[in-house]
Amino acid sequence: MSTHWSGGDRKRFDRLVESVLAELPQSIHSLLEESPLIVDDSPSDDLMRSLEMNPHDEDLCGLHSGIAITERSVNESGLMPETIQIFRRGILDAAGGWDVTTDEGGEPMGGESAVEREIRITILHEIGHHFGLSEEDLERLGYG
Repeated sequence: MSTHWSGGDRKRFDRLVESVLAELPQSIHSLLEESPLIVDDSPSDDLMRSLEMNPHDEDLCGLHSGIAITERSVNESGLMPETIQIFRRGILDAAGGWDVTTDEGGEPMGGESAVEREIRITILHEIGHHFGLSEEDLERLGYG
């Protein structure tokens, strides 16, 4: 789904990000001071290709860049700091959009609460990578 982002849509999304962050424990806020959270509309085509993803057919909700805390050593001290990125388009698509609808099976999807839930899952997923959790670990914890 290709989304054009108006200023109002960005503000709406970013308010939800702020709401999710306000609910997280102080220890997570401390982590985000070391590993900043960056909110972008969507990843660049080059980034998608570097992840072996098709920028025209696939979405990306988030990305942890850097070395997980479990893998760090003094040899990495001069490298760029790690970051956590979340992408508005991927999250909105994963949530089902701003409007509440139903999927093919008649299950409700979309709406602001679904977007907020997807933001929370994405942020916690990427923070999990910071702590060295694999995709399988995150899936078992419900953040896949």
